[in-house]
Amino acid sequence: MDEPKVTGTKPKMSWTRKILLVLGFLSTLAAIALITVAVTQNQPLPKNTKYGIVLDAGSSHTNLYVYEWPAEKENDTGVVQQVEVCKVEGPGISGYSHDTENAGHSLQQCLRQAQGVIPSKQHQETPVYLGATAGMRLLSLENKNAADKVLSSVEKTLRSAPFNFQGARIISGQEEGAYGWITINYLLGNFKQSGWTKLLHSLKSVSETSGALDLGGASTQITFVPDKSPSESPENLLYFRLYGKDYRVYTHSFLCYGKDQALQQKLARDLQSTESSSILDPCFHQGYQRTINISDLFKNPCTSVEKKQFPFSQLYVVGEGNYEKCRRSIQNLFNKTSCPYSSCSFNGIYLPPLQGDFGAFSAFYFVMNFLNLTNENPFALDKVASAVEKFCARPWHEVKQAYHQIKEKYLSEYCFSGAYILSLLENGYEFTKENWQRIHFLGKIGSSDAGWTLGYMLNLTNMIPAEEPAAPPLSHGSYVGLMVLCSLVLVSVLVLAWLLFHKPKCLQKGIV
Repeated sequence: MDEPKVTGTKPKMSWTRKILLVLGFLSTLAAIALITVAVTQNQPLPKNTKYGIVLDAGSSHTNLYVYEWPAEKENDTGVVQQVEVCKVEGPGISGYSHDTENAGHSLQQCLRQAQGVIPSKQHQETPVYLGATAGMRLLSLENKNAADKVLSSVEKTLRSAPFNFQGARIISGQEEGAYGWITINYLLGNFKQSGWTKLLHSLKSVSETSGALDLGGASTQITFVPDKSPSESPENLLYFRLYGKDYRVYTHSFLCYGKDQALQQKLARDLQSTESSSILDPCFHQGYQRTINISDLFKNPCTSVEKKQFPFSQLYVVGEGNYEKCRRSIQNLFNKTSCPYSSCSFNGIYLPPLQGDFGAFSAFYFVMNFLNLTNENPFALDKVASAVEKFCARPWHEVKQAYHQIKEKYLSEYCFSGAYILSLLENGYEFTKENWQRIHFLGKIGSSDAGWTLGYMLNLTNMIPAEEPAAPPLSHGSYVGLMVLCSLVLVSVLVLAWLLFHKPKCLQKGIV
Protein backbone atom coordinates (compact mmCIF):
# COMPACT_ATOMS: atom_id res chain seq x y z
CA MET A 1 0.00 0.00 0.00
CA ASP A 2 1.39 3.29 -1.07
CA GLU A 3 2.18 5.75 1.59
CA PRO A 4 0.25 8.96 1.34
CA LYS A 5 2.14 11.78 -0.38
CA VAL A 6 3.07 14.57 1.86
CA THR A 7 3.23 17.87 0.01
CA GLY A 8 6.15 19.79 1.56
CA THR A 9 5.38 23.47 2.10
CA LYS A 10 8.15 25.82 3.25
CA PRO A 11 7.16 27.54 6.42
CA LYS A 12 6.71 31.24 5.82
CA MET A 13 9.20 33.57 7.51
CA SER A 14 7.50 35.41 10.31
CA TRP A 15 7.20 39.17 10.17
CA THR A 16 9.35 39.53 13.27
CA ARG A 17 12.24 37.73 11.58
CA LYS A 18 11.92 39.95 8.49
CA ILE A 19 12.04 43.03 10.69
CA LEU A 20 15.02 41.61 12.56
CA LEU A 21 16.89 41.01 9.30
CA VAL A 22 16.20 44.55 8.09
CA LEU A 23 17.17 46.02 11.46
CA GLY A 24 20.32 43.91 11.55
CA PHE A 25 21.31 45.07 8.08
CA LEU A 26 20.65 48.72 8.96
CA SER A 27 22.51 48.36 12.27
CA THR A 28 25.54 46.94 10.52
CA LEU A 29 25.53 49.76 7.96
CA ALA A 30 25.12 52.37 10.72
CA ALA A 31 27.95 50.89 12.77
CA ILE A 32 30.27 50.77 9.75
CA ALA A 33 29.36 54.37 8.80
CA LEU A 34 29.84 55.57 12.38
CA ILE A 35 33.28 53.95 12.69
CA THR A 36 34.37 55.15 9.23
CA VAL A 37 33.37 58.79 9.90
CA ALA A 38 35.01 58.77 13.34
CA VAL A 39 38.28 57.32 12.03
CA THR A 40 38.35 59.64 9.00
CA GLN A 41 37.49 62.77 10.99
CA ASN A 42 40.02 62.15 13.74
CA GLN A 43 42.99 60.78 11.86
CA PRO A 44 46.00 63.14 11.91
CA LEU A 45 46.25 65.28 8.80
CA PRO A 46 49.49 65.30 6.84
CA LYS A 47 51.56 68.31 7.94
CA ASN A 48 51.58 70.94 5.22
CA THR A 49 53.59 73.89 6.49
CA LYS A 50 54.43 77.11 4.67
CA TYR A 51 57.29 79.47 5.45
CA GLY A 52 58.15 83.15 5.05
CA ILE A 53 61.30 85.20 5.73
CA VAL A 54 61.51 88.89 6.69
CA LEU A 55 64.73 90.82 7.27
CA ASP A 56 64.47 93.82 9.58
CA ALA A 57 67.26 96.14 8.41
CA GLY A 58 67.43 98.56 11.34
CA SER A 59 69.82 101.43 11.98
CA SER A 60 72.16 99.52 14.29
CA HIS A 61 71.79 95.92 13.07
CA THR A 62 69.77 93.55 10.88
CA ASN A 63 67.67 90.60 12.09
CA LEU A 64 66.36 87.77 9.92
CA TYR A 65 63.07 86.15 11.00
CA VAL A 66 61.63 82.85 9.74
CA TYR A 67 57.87 82.35 10.15
CA GLU A 68 55.75 79.23 9.59
CA TRP A 69 52.03 78.49 9.38
CA PRO A 70 49.77 75.53 8.49
CA ALA A 71 48.89 75.89 4.81
CA GLU A 72 45.27 74.83 5.29
CA LYS A 73 44.77 77.71 7.79
CA GLU A 74 46.36 80.41 5.71
CA ASN A 75 43.59 82.92 6.33
CA ASP A 76 43.05 82.19 10.03
CA THR A 77 44.58 84.43 12.66
CA GLY A 78 46.85 83.27 15.46
CA VAL A 79 48.45 80.43 13.48
CA VAL A 80 51.61 82.14 12.19
CA GLN A 81 54.56 81.67 14.51
CA GLN A 82 58.22 82.62 14.50
CA VAL A 83 60.50 79.59 14.32
CA GLU A 84 63.92 81.21 13.90
CA VAL A 85 65.69 84.52 14.39
CA CYS A 86 69.25 85.28 13.26
CA LYS A 87 71.13 88.45 14.16
CA VAL A 88 73.35 89.56 11.28
CA GLU A 89 76.94 90.23 12.31
CA GLY A 90 78.15 93.81 11.94
CA PRO A 91 76.29 97.13 11.71
CA GLY A 92 72.97 97.84 10.03
CA ILE A 93 73.06 98.01 6.23
CA SER A 94 73.14 101.83 6.39
CA GLY A 95 76.58 101.46 8.01
CA TYR A 96 77.94 100.19 4.66
CA SER A 97 77.53 103.52 2.85
CA HIS A 98 81.27 103.58 2.05
CA ASP A 99 81.50 99.83 1.44
CA THR A 100 78.23 99.07 -0.33
CA GLU A 101 79.18 95.64 -1.73
CA ASN A 102 79.59 94.22 1.76
CA ALA A 103 76.04 95.26 2.73
CA GLY A 104 74.72 92.25 0.82
CA HIS A 105 77.57 89.91 1.84
CA SER A 106 76.79 90.55 5.51
CA LEU A 107 73.42 88.78 5.14
CA GLN A 108 74.78 85.49 3.77
CA GLN A 109 75.39 83.68 7.07
CA CYS A 110 71.80 84.26 8.27
CA LEU A 111 70.41 83.23 4.87
CA ARG A 112 72.34 79.95 5.16
CA GLN A 113 70.87 79.49 8.63
CA ALA A 114 67.37 79.95 7.19
CA GLN A 115 68.12 77.32 4.54
CA GLY A 116 68.81 74.83 7.32
CA VAL A 117 65.50 75.59 9.04
CA ILE A 118 63.23 75.46 5.97
CA PRO A 119 62.95 72.09 4.14
CA SER A 120 64.96 72.25 0.89
CA LYS A 121 61.96 71.24 -1.26
CA GLN A 122 60.15 74.41 -0.06
CA HIS A 123 62.99 76.90 -0.58
CA GLN A 124 61.78 78.11 -3.98
CA GLU A 125 58.23 78.78 -2.76
CA THR A 126 59.29 80.60 0.43
CA PRO A 127 58.93 84.39 0.06
CA VAL A 128 61.74 86.59 1.40
CA TYR A 129 61.31 90.31 2.10
CA LEU A 130 63.67 92.97 3.41
CA GLY A 131 62.39 96.15 5.00
CA ALA A 132 64.86 98.91 5.84
CA THR A 133 63.85 101.42 8.49
CA ALA A 134 65.08 104.73 9.89
CA GLY A 135 68.82 104.17 9.41
CA MET A 136 68.30 103.84 5.67
CA ARG A 137 65.75 106.67 5.67
CA LEU A 138 68.46 108.91 7.09
CA LEU A 139 71.10 107.65 4.64
CA SER A 140 68.69 108.28 1.76
CA LEU A 141 68.30 111.90 2.92
CA GLU A 142 72.04 112.30 3.41
CA ASN A 143 73.29 110.43 0.31
CA LYS A 144 70.61 108.92 -1.95
CA ASN A 145 73.18 107.43 -4.34
CA ALA A 146 74.85 105.51 -1.50
CA ALA A 147 71.46 104.33 -0.20
CA ASP A 148 70.51 103.04 -3.68
CA LYS A 149 73.82 101.17 -3.96
CA VAL A 150 73.32 99.55 -0.53
CA LEU A 151 69.83 98.36 -1.53
CA SER A 152 71.19 97.08 -4.85
CA SER A 153 73.86 95.05 -3.04
CA VAL A 154 71.28 93.64 -0.64
CA GLU A 155 68.92 92.74 -3.49
CA LYS A 156 71.72 90.96 -5.38
CA THR A 157 72.45 88.75 -2.37
CA LEU A 158 68.79 87.98 -1.69
CA ARG A 159 68.19 87.07 -5.34
CA SER A 160 71.12 84.65 -5.25
CA ALA A 161 69.60 82.81 -2.26
CA PRO A 162 67.36 79.80 -3.12
CA PHE A 163 64.23 81.59 -1.87
CA ASN A 164 61.45 83.49 -3.67
CA PHE A 165 62.73 87.08 -3.52
CA GLN A 166 59.85 89.52 -3.14
CA GLY A 167 61.56 92.85 -2.61
CA ALA A 168 63.99 94.97 -0.60
CA ARG A 169 62.99 98.53 0.12
CA ILE A 170 62.99 101.38 2.62
CA ILE A 171 59.66 101.44 4.44
CA SER A 172 58.17 104.69 5.65
CA GLY A 173 57.79 105.62 9.31
CA GLN A 174 54.00 105.33 8.97
CA GLU A 175 54.33 101.81 7.59
CA GLU A 176 56.68 100.82 10.40
CA GLY A 177 54.18 102.05 12.98
CA ALA A 178 51.22 100.40 11.26
CA TYR A 179 52.94 97.01 10.84
CA GLY A 180 54.00 97.04 14.50
CA TRP A 181 50.40 97.71 15.51
CA ILE A 182 49.16 94.87 13.27
CA THR A 183 51.75 92.45 14.75
CA ILE A 184 50.86 93.23 18.37
CA ASN A 185 47.10 92.92 17.87
CA TYR A 186 47.36 89.88 15.60
CA LEU A 187 49.43 87.93 18.12
CA LEU A 188 47.20 88.98 21.02
CA GLY A 189 44.10 87.81 19.15
CA ASN A 190 42.48 91.26 19.17
CA PHE A 191 41.35 91.07 15.53
CA LYS A 192 39.71 87.66 15.90
CA GLN A 193 39.79 85.34 18.89
CA SER A 194 42.42 82.67 18.42
CA GLY A 195 44.83 80.34 20.10
CA TRP A 196 46.73 83.27 21.60
CA THR A 197 43.80 84.42 23.76
CA LYS A 198 45.33 82.71 26.79
CA LEU A 199 47.95 85.48 26.70
CA LEU A 200 45.36 88.22 27.05
CA HIS A 201 45.48 88.13 30.85
CA SER A 202 48.03 90.94 30.72
CA LEU A 203 45.59 93.26 28.99
CA LYS A 204 42.72 95.03 30.67
CA SER A 205 40.20 94.71 27.84
CA VAL A 206 39.80 91.86 25.40
CA SER A 207 37.42 93.82 23.17
CA GLU A 208 39.81 96.71 22.50
CA THR A 209 42.89 96.79 20.33
CA SER A 210 46.22 97.62 21.92
CA GLY A 211 48.38 100.57 20.95
CA ALA A 212 51.98 100.01 19.79
CA LEU A 213 55.07 101.87 21.01
CA ASP A 214 58.23 101.14 19.02
CA LEU A 215 61.70 102.49 19.75
CA GLY A 216 64.64 101.86 17.45
CA GLY A 217 68.06 103.41 17.09
CA ALA A 218 67.01 106.19 14.71
CA SER A 219 63.23 106.59 15.08
CA THR A 220 60.30 105.95 17.39
CA GLN A 221 56.65 105.25 16.52
CA ILE A 222 53.37 105.59 18.42
CA THR A 223 50.25 103.92 16.97
CA PHE A 224 46.78 103.38 18.46
CA VAL A 225 43.04 103.59 17.79
CA PRO A 226 41.79 106.88 19.29
CA ASP A 227 38.54 106.96 21.23
CA LYS A 228 36.84 109.56 19.04
CA SER A 229 37.08 110.26 15.32
CA PRO A 230 39.53 113.17 15.08
CA SER A 231 39.25 115.50 12.10
CA GLU A 232 42.66 117.07 12.82
CA SER A 233 45.86 116.09 11.01
CA PRO A 234 44.41 113.49 8.58
CA GLU A 235 47.96 112.62 7.42
CA ASN A 236 48.41 110.84 10.76
CA LEU A 237 45.37 108.59 10.25
CA LEU A 238 45.33 105.20 8.53
CA TYR A 239 42.30 103.06 7.73
CA PHE A 240 42.22 99.26 7.79
CA ARG A 241 39.50 96.69 7.21
CA LEU A 242 40.50 93.44 8.89
CA TYR A 243 38.23 90.42 9.43
CA GLY A 244 35.14 92.39 8.52
CA LYS A 245 35.81 95.26 10.93
CA ASP A 246 36.99 98.81 10.18
CA TYR A 247 39.89 100.34 12.13
CA ARG A 248 40.84 104.00 12.16
CA VAL A 249 44.40 104.17 13.44
CA TYR A 250 46.50 107.15 14.52
CA THR A 251 50.23 106.77 13.86
CA HIS A 252 53.30 108.97 13.79
CA SER A 253 56.99 108.22 13.39
CA PHE A 254 59.57 110.60 14.84
CA LEU A 255 62.72 110.37 12.74
CA CYS A 256 65.87 111.23 14.74
CA TYR A 257 64.18 110.28 18.03
CA GLY A 258 65.38 106.70 18.27
CA LYS A 259 67.66 106.25 21.27
CA ASP A 260 70.95 106.43 19.33
CA GLN A 261 70.06 109.53 17.34
CA ALA A 262 68.53 111.18 20.42
CA LEU A 263 71.87 110.78 22.18
CA GLN A 264 73.64 112.31 19.18
CA GLN A 265 71.18 115.22 19.25
CA LYS A 266 71.76 115.76 22.96
CA LEU A 267 75.54 115.75 22.60
CA ALA A 268 75.36 118.15 19.65
CA ARG A 269 73.18 120.55 21.68
CA ASP A 270 75.45 120.28 24.72
CA LEU A 271 78.41 121.15 22.53
CA GLN A 272 76.76 124.42 21.46
CA SER A 273 76.80 125.70 25.03
CA THR A 274 80.47 125.12 25.73
CA GLU A 275 83.71 126.60 24.49
CA SER A 276 85.71 123.69 25.80
CA SER A 277 86.50 120.40 24.09
CA SER A 278 85.46 118.58 27.25
CA ILE A 279 81.95 118.30 28.69
CA LEU A 280 80.63 116.83 31.94
CA ASP A 281 77.67 114.64 30.96
CA PRO A 282 75.10 113.63 33.63
CA CYS A 283 73.76 110.82 31.41
CA PHE A 284 76.95 108.74 31.67
CA HIS A 285 78.23 107.03 34.82
CA GLN A 286 80.72 108.79 37.04
CA GLY A 287 84.20 107.71 35.99
CA TYR A 288 83.22 106.98 32.38
CA GLN A 289 85.05 108.74 29.52
CA ARG A 290 84.40 108.80 25.78
CA THR A 291 86.12 110.56 22.87
CA ILE A 292 83.96 111.60 19.89
CA ASN A 293 85.09 112.97 16.52
CA ILE A 294 83.29 116.25 15.86
CA SER A 295 82.90 115.35 12.17
CA ASP A 296 81.12 112.08 13.11
CA LEU A 297 78.77 113.88 15.47
CA PHE A 298 77.43 116.22 12.79
CA LYS A 299 77.47 113.96 9.74
CA ASN A 300 73.76 113.02 9.54
CA PRO A 301 70.55 115.04 9.08
CA CYS A 302 69.54 114.65 12.75
CA THR A 303 72.43 116.82 13.96
CA SER A 304 73.60 118.70 10.87
CA VAL A 305 71.43 121.74 11.72
CA GLU A 306 73.50 122.25 14.89
CA LYS A 307 76.79 122.18 12.98
CA LYS A 308 79.21 125.06 13.31
CA GLN A 309 82.93 125.56 13.32
CA PHE A 310 84.79 124.46 16.43
CA PRO A 311 88.44 125.15 17.33
CA PHE A 312 88.90 121.46 18.18
CA SER A 313 88.32 118.21 16.26
CA GLN A 314 87.42 115.92 19.15
CA LEU A 315 84.96 116.07 22.04
CA TYR A 316 85.87 114.49 25.39
CA VAL A 317 82.83 113.31 27.35
CA VAL A 318 83.25 112.75 31.11
CA GLY A 319 80.46 111.01 33.01
CA GLU A 320 78.74 112.62 36.00
CA GLY A 321 75.97 110.07 36.75
CA ASN A 322 73.17 112.45 37.76
CA TYR A 323 69.68 111.29 36.74
CA GLU A 324 67.84 114.55 37.46
CA LYS A 325 70.33 116.63 35.45
CA CYS A 326 70.18 114.04 32.67
CA ARG A 327 66.38 114.32 32.48
CA ARG A 328 66.60 118.11 32.26
CA SER A 329 69.17 117.84 29.49
CA ILE A 330 67.02 115.38 27.53
CA GLN A 331 63.94 117.56 28.00
CA ASN A 332 65.50 120.14 25.66
CA LEU A 333 65.04 117.67 22.77
CA PHE A 334 61.24 117.97 22.98
CA ASN A 335 59.89 121.27 21.74
CA LYS A 336 56.60 121.88 23.58
CA THR A 337 56.35 125.63 22.99
CA SER A 338 53.66 125.62 20.30
CA CYS A 339 50.82 123.35 19.24
CA PRO A 340 48.60 124.15 16.24
CA TYR A 341 46.10 121.41 17.24
CA SER A 342 43.86 120.70 20.22
CA SER A 343 46.62 118.49 21.67
CA CYS A 344 50.21 117.64 20.68
CA SER A 345 53.03 115.32 21.59
CA PHE A 346 56.08 117.50 20.78
CA ASN A 347 57.53 119.50 17.89
CA GLY A 348 53.98 120.59 16.97
CA ILE A 349 52.84 117.05 16.06
CA TYR A 350 49.19 116.21 16.63
CA LEU A 351 48.46 113.55 19.28
CA PRO A 352 44.88 112.59 20.19
CA PRO A 353 44.15 111.60 23.81
CA LEU A 354 45.81 108.28 24.66
CA GLN A 355 43.41 105.34 24.56
CA GLY A 356 43.63 101.75 25.80
CA ASP A 357 46.60 99.54 26.61
CA PHE A 358 49.94 99.86 24.85
CA GLY A 359 52.51 97.24 23.95
CA ALA A 360 56.02 98.77 24.10
CA PHE A 361 58.62 96.74 22.25
CA SER A 362 62.07 96.82 20.60
CA ALA A 363 64.41 99.13 22.58
CA PHE A 364 61.61 100.04 25.00
CA TYR A 365 61.63 96.41 26.11
CA PHE A 366 65.38 95.76 25.85
CA VAL A 367 66.31 98.72 28.05
CA MET A 368 63.58 98.08 30.64
CA ASN A 369 64.44 94.39 30.72
CA PHE A 370 68.11 95.19 31.35
CA LEU A 371 67.03 97.37 34.30
CA ASN A 372 64.85 94.48 35.65
CA LEU A 373 61.69 96.49 35.13
CA THR A 374 59.71 93.90 33.17
CA ASN A 375 59.46 91.02 35.68
CA GLU A 376 56.48 92.48 37.55
CA ASN A 377 55.03 94.14 34.49
CA PRO A 378 53.71 96.76 34.83
CA PHE A 379 55.73 98.69 37.41
CA ALA A 380 54.50 101.98 38.84
CA LEU A 381 56.05 105.07 37.27
CA ASP A 382 57.82 106.22 40.45
CA LYS A 383 59.39 102.77 40.87
CA VAL A 384 60.69 102.87 37.29
CA ALA A 385 62.16 106.36 37.77
CA SER A 386 63.77 105.30 41.04
CA ALA A 387 65.39 102.23 39.42
CA VAL A 388 66.85 104.31 36.57
CA GLU A 389 68.11 106.94 39.02
CA LYS A 390 69.87 104.28 41.14
CA PHE A 391 71.49 102.72 38.09
CA CYS A 392 72.77 106.07 36.80
CA ALA A 393 74.27 106.82 40.24
CA ARG A 394 76.45 103.70 40.21
CA PRO A 395 80.12 104.41 39.40
CA TRP A 396 81.38 103.17 36.04
CA HIS A 397 83.95 100.71 37.45
CA GLU A 398 81.20 99.00 39.46
CA VAL A 399 78.85 98.80 36.47
CA LYS A 400 81.61 97.41 34.25
CA GLN A 401 82.42 94.71 36.78
CA ALA A 402 78.77 93.73 37.31
CA TYR A 403 77.98 93.51 33.55
CA HIS A 404 81.36 92.51 32.09
CA GLN A 405 79.67 90.34 29.43
CA ILE A 406 78.02 93.36 27.75
CA LYS A 407 79.91 95.44 25.18
CA GLU A 408 81.13 98.72 26.69
CA LYS A 409 79.40 100.95 24.13
CA TYR A 410 75.96 99.46 24.88
CA LEU A 411 76.51 99.24 28.63
CA SER A 412 77.63 102.85 28.90
CA GLU A 413 74.40 104.09 27.26
CA TYR A 414 71.79 102.31 29.42
CA CYS A 415 71.64 105.22 31.86
CA PHE A 416 70.88 107.65 29.03
CA SER A 417 68.47 105.20 27.36
CA GLY A 418 66.50 104.63 30.58
CA ALA A 419 66.21 108.37 31.24
CA TYR A 420 65.34 109.01 27.59
CA ILE A 421 62.53 106.41 27.58
CA LEU A 422 60.99 108.02 30.65
CA SER A 423 61.29 111.49 29.10
CA LEU A 424 59.81 110.32 25.79
CA LEU A 425 56.85 108.54 27.39
CA GLU A 426 56.17 111.14 30.10
CA ASN A 427 57.08 114.44 28.47
CA GLY A 428 56.78 113.47 24.82
CA TYR A 429 53.65 111.28 24.77
CA GLU A 430 52.22 112.53 28.09
CA PHE A 431 51.81 109.24 29.91
CA THR A 432 51.19 109.96 33.60
CA LYS A 433 51.39 107.96 36.82
CA GLU A 434 47.64 107.28 36.39
CA ASN A 435 47.89 105.61 32.95
CA TRP A 436 51.55 104.46 33.07
CA GLN A 437 50.48 100.94 34.06
CA ARG A 438 48.65 100.59 30.77
CA ILE A 439 52.08 100.25 29.14
CA HIS A 440 53.17 96.61 28.82
CA PHE A 441 56.82 96.10 27.87
CA LEU A 442 56.79 93.14 25.47
CA GLY A 443 59.76 91.13 24.23
CA LYS A 444 57.84 88.17 22.84
CA ILE A 445 54.20 87.21 22.43
CA GLY A 446 54.05 83.44 22.39
CA SER A 447 57.05 82.33 20.34
CA SER A 448 57.21 85.49 18.20
CA ASP A 449 59.20 88.66 18.79
CA ALA A 450 57.10 91.79 19.15
CA GLY A 451 57.94 94.09 16.23
CA TRP A 452 56.83 95.22 12.80
CA THR A 453 58.19 92.29 10.73
CA LEU A 454 55.30 89.86 11.21
CA GLY A 455 52.72 92.54 10.33
CA TYR A 456 54.77 93.38 7.23
CA MET A 457 54.74 89.76 6.04
CA LEU A 458 51.04 89.30 6.86
CA ASN A 459 50.20 92.37 4.80
CA LEU A 460 52.34 91.44 1.78
CA THR A 461 51.12 87.83 1.72
CA ASN A 462 47.47 88.95 2.17
CA MET A 463 47.12 86.61 5.13
CA ILE A 464 44.75 88.93 6.99
CA PRO A 465 41.63 89.15 4.82
CA ALA A 466 39.45 92.23 4.76
CA GLU A 467 36.39 90.07 5.37
CA GLU A 468 35.74 87.12 7.68
CA PRO A 469 37.20 83.89 6.28
CA ALA A 470 34.60 81.35 5.10
CA ALA A 471 33.61 78.98 7.92
CA PRO A 472 33.76 75.18 7.36
CA PRO A 473 30.38 73.58 6.50
CA LEU A 474 30.42 71.44 9.65
CA SER A 475 31.79 72.89 12.86
CA HIS A 476 33.34 70.75 15.57
CA GLY A 477 30.17 71.13 17.69
CA SER A 478 27.95 70.04 14.82
CA TYR A 479 30.18 67.04 14.14
CA VAL A 480 30.00 65.93 17.78
CA GLY A 481 26.21 66.42 17.80
CA LEU A 482 25.83 64.33 14.64
CA MET A 483 27.95 61.53 16.10
CA VAL A 484 25.85 61.48 19.29
CA LEU A 485 22.62 61.39 17.25
CA CYS A 486 23.87 58.48 15.11
CA SER A 487 24.94 56.62 18.22
CA LEU A 488 21.50 57.08 19.81
CA VAL A 489 19.79 55.83 16.66
CA LEU A 490 22.05 52.79 16.57
CA VAL A 491 21.41 51.99 20.24
CA SER A 492 17.63 52.39 19.70
CA VAL A 493 17.71 49.98 16.77
CA LEU A 494 19.64 47.40 18.80
CA VAL A 495 17.25 47.70 21.75
CA LEU A 496 14.22 47.29 19.47
CA ALA A 497 15.79 44.26 17.83
CA TRP A 498 16.47 42.70 21.20
CA LEU A 499 12.91 43.28 22.32
CA LEU A 500 11.49 41.71 19.16
CA PHE A 501 13.81 38.70 19.26
CA HIS A 502 13.48 37.84 22.95
CA LYS A 503 9.76 38.68 23.27
CA PRO A 504 9.66 39.58 26.96
CA LYS A 505 6.69 38.19 28.93
CA CYS A 506 4.85 41.48 28.79
CA LEU A 507 4.96 41.35 24.98
CA GLN A 508 4.18 37.63 24.83
CA LYS A 509 0.98 38.14 26.84
CA GLY A 510 -0.01 40.87 24.44
CA ILE A 511 0.59 38.58 21.44
CA VAL A 512 -1.16 35.60 23.00
